[in-house]
Order: sequence, then structure tokens, then C-alpha cells
Amino acid sequence: MGGSKRLNERKSESVRKRTVIDLELKMKIIRKYEGGQSLSAIAREFGLAVSTINTIVKDAARIKQHVRRAACLKSTIITKKREGAISEMEKLLTLWIEDQIQKRIPLSLVTIQAKARSLFDDLREKYPEGTQSFTASSGWFARFKKRAGFHNVKVNGETAGAEQARHFPDWLHKIIEEGPYSSEQVFNADQTALFWKKMPSRTYISKQENTAPGYKASNDRLTLLLGGNASGTCKLKPLLGYPCENPRALKGVSKATLPVHYRSNSNAWITVPVFEDWFVSCFIPEVEKYCKENDVPFKIMLILDNAPGHPADLDDFHPNVKVVYLPPNIASLIQPMDQGVIANLKAYYLCATFAQAVAAIDENLDTTFVDFWKSYNIYHAIRNIEKAWAEVSQACMNNVWKKLCPWFVSDFRGLEEDETFDEISWSWKLHELQKMKGAKTRNLKLNQNGSRQKR
Repeated sequence: MGGSKRLNERKSESVRKRTVIDLELKMKIIRKYEGGQSLSAIAREFGLAVSTINTIVKDAARIKQHVRRAACLKSTIITKKREGAISEMEKLLTLWIEDQIQKRIPLSLVTIQAKARSLFDDLREKYPEGTQSFTASSGWFARFKKRAGFHNVKVNGETAGAEQARHFPDWLHKIIEEGPYSSEQVFNADQTALFWKKMPSRTYISKQENTAPGYKASNDRLTLLLGGNASGTCKLKPLLGYPCENPRALKGVSKATLPVHYRSNSNAWITVPVFEDWFVSCFIPEVEKYCKENDVPFKIMLILDNAPGHPADLDDFHPNVKVVYLPPNIASLIQPMDQGVIANLKAYYLCATFAQAVAAIDENLDTTFVDFWKSYNIYHAIRNIEKAWAEVSQACMNNVWKKLCPWFVSDFRGLEEDETFDEISWSWKLHELQKMKGAKTRNLKLNQNGSRQKR
């Protein structure tokens, strides 16, 4: 008995004391790792195990998301909820900045301020009761940056060629007229990251995935390249970049039959080789076929931003395809796909995924949202991307050219109300979908354990 007691005491003494790591410390660790420090060096500095540091670094995306939602990393005071056009604008601006960072596009203070003013002007009609003015001052940006948790975002000053870049649409107009190019012949393509297993933070699914043991679906990312012409009559088949070349979910599926051009690399990025392959093997044949079927001369202009994955010599690849690059300091403000197409696709993708979840639960009452979410794979995501892309209307594809080529937009109505949803606004959509499913769904609810009960 005595020996057993001493053994248990030694075991108890050898158990490491549990350390509570708050968000502030986690963000410090993440910033040091992103700054180039090794895991072991960070572990020594903070007196933590290397495995703990590694876990925090791997979970960086979700931690940053929590930080952005927090008013203060250690605050115990609940602040008043900010509402109105400025609040909604900041939500959309946060998503936009994250997208620019994902694409490794340099950001300047002037660019962010201009984007903020543009978003605010678009939202003022949605909030007619708010007569507030908004100038996107430097003081506002400093406060916004702190609220959004963008502590490590590098904001560059305005470049010397910014004044010339502001006149880019006029210059482009002359080039198009000299071509000449019609709205059917002018194309734009842009890439974006899609966290295909990420639900809005206020939904039940998001809460459950955060609490499910060992479940980190929110970190699953793919990259999409979306494009189309200025008339909206040709939507390009999306290019999809994914980390795995042959995922289990696509076993037995011919990639040629997928509604996307499937490509893979370790980071799921659109690299220069991937983009060149898309340009030669996908874009040119697809556009040439469109021109032939619609009696449009095969003389094409493709407008791109200066993302690292876009080669500078694409003009030499085909004599009938001219490539024009947007100035880096204004590309994100006027690039058509960035003016609503990408946001709409992501919104419709969420809607399709929600609808699929509700249908699965209605079919089997023992299925929970977490069960559905765990079974949701890349093949399901690709099919929902197909549905979402089909929902993006021709009017939307045309209207987004208003800032770059306004002469191509004959009946600008702005984005329709159902096209203005941002990712944060979709939390109520699940409730609406449940109501549409009929009395069977309406009479069911979710309890705290994720199971279903009759009301």
C-alpha cells in the first residue's frame, strides 16, 4: 500500500501543470511564427511545449477569426453592438482584405480607404434611416484595424504611379476602341480562396464544429479562378486548385467530367505553371468555342491583376488574345470579378450547402448537422460550386463592369437585394430553409447536444 501511494504521488508530480493560453498569447505566437521564428525557439521563449506551439500555429485561421470577433483579447466589458451601414461595411471590408491577403496583393492605405467609401456608398440605400457621413479617415482606419485584428497586416503607402492609375479606365477605353473589342470579347478573371467547410460564425453548425472533438473543418481551403466577359453572356468554367491530386471523395470520378478545371498543388494556390496551363488548355479553347457558336470574331482581350501567379508574358501565347494588366494599386477597386461576382458565388455556395444539410436531416431524423458536416467532402463542395456559379446571373456578370468599363453596362441597377448578402449575413438563412421544408422540419429543433427533438 505504501509503495503504491508513493508511486501515485510521483506520477502526480510528473504531470505537467495545465497552462491556460489566452487569445493574446496565441496571437503573439502566431505572429512570431509568421515572422520566421522556428517552433522550438518560440516554445523556449514562452516556456511551452513544441507540440503546443505547433497546435496553435496549425489552428491559426480559427484563432484569427475569434480575435476579429472579439472587442478586446482580455476585456471583461461588453461593448455596445455596432449597427448600421458603417458596421456592415466593415464586415464586408474585412472579408475583402482577407481575400487580398490570400491573393498576396499589396494593400495601401489609400486603396483600403477608397474600398471602404465605395462599400459604404453601396450600403447607404439599404440603411436609409442612417444619415451618417463617412470619410474613411486615418483615425477610423486605425480603430478598424484594431477591431478587426489586423495587427500584422502591412499597409503600404500610395505608389508614385497612383495618379496615372486613376485614369486607367480612360486609357483602357481607348485601347478597346482601337481594337476594336465588343463587350463579348473583353474578359476578366480573378482568383479567390474558398473555405469550403466554413460556416458563418453565428450558425449552429459553426458552433458545433468548434466543439466537436478533433474536428477542424473550417481550415479546409481551395482556390477558385472565376471569369467571364463584359456582356455577361460567357461565364468561364471555374478553375479549382486543391492540395490533393486524388482525394478519396473523387475516387472513380473522371476529372474531365467535373464542372471545374481541377488542378492540385501542396498549397492549393494558382501558381504560374497552373495559370499558364489554364490559359492555354482551358481559357483559349473555351473562348474560341464561344466565339464560333455566337458568331463573334475570335479577337479577345483578357484583363488581369498583378497577382504573383499571373505570368507577365501571356501576350506572347496567342496572336488573337491580348492580355492587359490592371495597375496594382487600384486593381482591387475596379476589377470586375471583385465587384460582386466572387461575393455572390460564395453566398450562393453557402445557400446550396445549407439546403443540402436541411434535406439530409429531413430524410433521416437521427442525422445531426455535425453528422452531415463530417460527411461533407470535396466532391459535394464541387457540386455546390457548380450550383452557385449557375445562380450568378448575366445581369450581375455585366453590372460588375460599371467601374472599369461603364460604357459596356447599359442598364446598371446595382446588385439586386438577394445578391448583396455577405458571409456574415447568412446565419438566418438556415431558419428560412427549415421553414420552406414544411411542417415536418418546422416541428423539429436542435437541442444542446446536436440531436433532434419534437416540439
